[in-house]
Amino acid sequence: MLTLEDRLAARVKALDYQNWRAKVRAVNGCARPIRLSGAHQLQDATTGAVLHHHGGDIFAPCGNRRSGVCPACSDRYAADAFHLIRAGLIGGHKGIPTTVGDRPRAFVTLTAPSFGPVHTAHTTKSGKRRPCGCGEYHHDDDTRIGAPLDPETYDYVGSVIWQAHAGVLWQRFTTRLRREIAKRAGLKAREFTEQARLSYGKVAEYQRRGLVHFHAVVRLDGPEGAVSPAPRWAHPDLLEDAVYAAAGAVLVPAAYPDGTELPVTWGAQVDVRRIEPAASAELEDDNGQISEARLAAYIAKYATKGTGKSEAADRPIRSQLDIDHLKVTAHHRRIIQTAWDLGDLPAFEDLKLRRWAHMLAFRGHFLTKSLAYSTTFKAIRGDRRAFRLAETLERLGLDDRADSIAVVNDWAFDGSGYRDDAERELAAGIAERIRDDRKLKYSKENDHE
Repeated sequence: MLTLEDRLAARVKALDYQNWRAKVRAVNGCARPIRLSGAHQLQDATTGAVLHHHGGDIFAPCGNRRSGVCPACSDRYAADAFHLIRAGLIGGHKGIPTTVGDRPRAFVTLTAPSFGPVHTAHTTKSGKRRPCGCGEYHHDDDTRIGAPLDPETYDYVGSVIWQAHAGVLWQRFTTRLRREIAKRAGLKAREFTEQARLSYGKVAEYQRRGLVHFHAVVRLDGPEGAVSPAPRWAHPDLLEDAVYAAAGAVLVPAAYPDGTELPVTWGAQVDVRRIEPAASAELEDDNGQISEARLAAYIAKYATKGTGKSEAADRPIRSQLDIDHLKVTAHHRRIIQTAWDLGDLPAFEDLKLRRWAHMLAFRGHFLTKSLAYSTTFKAIRGDRRAFRLAETLERLGLDDRADSIAVVNDWAFDGSGYRDDAERELAAGIAERIRDDRKLKYSKENDHE
C-alpha cells in the first residue's frame, strides 16, 4: 500500500496536476471546494453572439466561515467583515459618507452573567499574575480556564437557557436603548424616529467559559441613517449614559425546566468606550477611548474567532454518539450535553436546542448590523464579482463593450471536497502559501505607509 508521501509524489507528477493546482488557487486553497462541470460564456446582449466560452470542470469555494472547517473561506469572510465594519466607522466608500466619523459613537461590550465561579488567569496592570480562586496560577493556555471550580454546583442549565436567549436579549437591548436615548433627549418615541436613528455593527465572541459576549459599534445618526447628520442634541455622553441604562434594565423572561423563573439579563461587566477619530496606530489611548485605526480589524477578527477554533463543535450534533466522540473539554462537552438533553423537553421545543447544541446553544449570527449602519455582505461580494468580470473583459479586449455583454453560466454539481488525503494535503499547503504571501504583502504595504 502506498504511503501518503508516495501518493503526494504521484499526484504532483500527474499530467493534470498544473490544471488541478490552478483550480485550487482560484479558490485560495479552499478545504472543501464545490466541484462543478459545465460552461461559462460571454454573449452580446443584443445579438446573442458568443464572444467568449469556457467549458470543463471548475472549483467553487465552500463559503464556510469557520476556520476550523475552511481557513481559506474563513479568511475571505473576515476580510468582508472588515470592510463592512470599516465602512460604518470611517465612511468614504461603499456609499457611506465620511461624516459618519463625526457622529456620537461608542464601542460597547456586553457579557453574560455568572453561573458559578470558574478558573481564571488574570494579570494586574503591572504584569503580575493573580492567583485563581482554586489557589493556582494558570498560564493562558491552561485548558482549565473557563471551567467551573466546582462542576457539580455550576448552573449548566441556566447557562444554556441564557445562551439560547442571547440573540433576543440583544434585540430587546437595542429597543430599550432607543427609548433611553429619547428619554435623555426629552423626546417621545415618534419624535425620536423623526429626528434620529440608532445604527450598529455587532459581533459575538465565545468566552473561555463557553458563553458569548457581544462587541458592538453603536452610532447615532440622523433619521436617514448614515447619509444624514445626527441631530444637534446627540452627544457621546448621552449615548454612553443611555447604553448603561438600557443594559441594566433589559431582560427576557425565561424559566428552568421545573418552572422556576430565570430572567435573562446581561452580566455586571458592561463596558462602554467612546470612538474617536485618531491617526494613532493603537486601538485604545490612555483615557480609554477607542481610535478608528484598528477597530475594524479588531471586530472583524472576532467575527471569525467565534466561528473558528472555538469552544463549540464544527458541525451539528446528530446523536448522542457525536457528543461522546467530540474533541472538546469536559466543561464544553457538558454544555453541549445539557443543550441536547433540554432540547428533548417539550418546554424548550421552540428553542430547537438540539439543532444548536454544537454551538453551545447560541442561536444567533456572529456578525449582525442594523440596516443603515453600512454596506452589506451582498454588496461587497457583488463588487468583487464585478471587479473580476472587468478584469476578464479587459484581458479579452472587450472592456469597451461591457454595457452590452451578458454573462451566461451553466454549471452542474459534481460533488464536494478532494478525491483523497493527498489532494487535501496539497491544497492545505497551497492555502498556507497564499495566506503567507498575503500577510507579507500587507506587512510591506504597512511598512511603506
